[in-house]
Amino acid sequence: MKHLKLAALISGAMLAMTATAHAKTDMTFGGYIKADVMFSDYGNGAPDSGSLSRQFYVPGTIYGEKGNGKQVVDFQARESRFNFKTVTDLEGGHSLTGFIELDFMTHTDGNERVSNSYSPRIRHAFVTYDNWTVGQTWTTFQNPGALPENLDFVGAADGTPFVRQALIKYTSGNFQIALENPETTLTPHTGGARITSGSGVVPDVIARYNFSQEGGAAYSLAGILRQLNVEELQGTTQLDSTDLGYGVSFAGVIPVGKDDFKFTATYGEGLGRYMALNYANAGVLDSNNEIQTITSYGGFVAYRHWWSEQWRSSFTLSGFSADNDVNLTGGSVNKEAYSGYVNLLYSPSKPLTFGVEYMHALNEREDGVDGDLNRIMFSAKYVL
Repeated sequence: MKHLKLAALISGAMLAMTATAHAKTDMTFGGYIKADVMFSDYGNGAPDSGSLSRQFYVPGTIYGEKGNGKQVVDFQARESRFNFKTVTDLEGGHSLTGFIELDFMTHTDGNERVSNSYSPRIRHAFVTYDNWTVGQTWTTFQNPGALPENLDFVGAADGTPFVRQALIKYTSGNFQIALENPETTLTPHTGGARITSGSGVVPDVIARYNFSQEGGAAYSLAGILRQLNVEELQGTTQLDSTDLGYGVSFAGVIPVGKDDFKFTATYGEGLGRYMALNYANAGVLDSNNEIQTITSYGGFVAYRHWWSEQWRSSFTLSGFSADNDVNLTGGSVNKEAYSGYVNLLYSPSKPLTFGVEYMHALNEREDGVDGDLNRIMFSAKYVL
């Protein structure tokens, strides 16, 4: 009996290996280890330890905490990440890809008292079969290839679309079209706590076209249509309203010799969470509790210069503005956000990079209250 069990185990293992070999599956493990040290000066007082803007710059979180000191230092290795990818060539010329990636950002379940232990979170988890992609990854509205090489986690948070979410996407050559997870963020009439609504059954529809020119320049043009929807009880008031949001985004990477110039420009009505990490909401409720979209626009420019084979710098300017109707939103809503970055990076070998970066950010609300942040950041990164 024991011999029969052993034979069965060996046969099963051989069959599994034969199936894997027949399918021609390549498996790769990747990611990087990154350690950051951030010296920050908040003009109105630093957020509490563990707050999101102590991990990376988030527009709208730097207005300050009264009574807190202005200058703080934070050490972290949260941005470290790991991923696993499989690529399988199937019979009939079909291709199957699976990808999952985790990091440790945004969580508040750890602390800095003893162990600095933080739970992993899903960044990407998707499957691609031929032209179809299903799962969570970058929104089709964003071109991640145009993001600048900054040490800050996002890098140009005010001026770029930045969303990862579940989607169903079809790609044909340079053209992509996707149905993506809908989520509406609204400002109550005359202001108040953000209303986040997952109501409605209409997914966000996004299309993008990628194109290039001789010399290596690459561009993308994306458009979005989305339904803003709220159906819920707020106190004793039943909210039930819809409106249409839309937007366009143009991004690109232009080689300049060995250097490169990157940019993104975005405009829309009802974009909300798609821009500047939801610095402004997609809409506001009027006196009849009907949704009115909020117009917003933003962008960034970044120039990366190579001083030598091992030394390089990026210079980035980023900005965002929301056109709020203060008669509806009140004055305590976010109006404008700007940030600038300059860094110096050194790679003694290809997988290893040391860097220092200075950033300045300024946020302003409609009532004139503003917040500013100056930060010097040191990082070490090892790509696995």
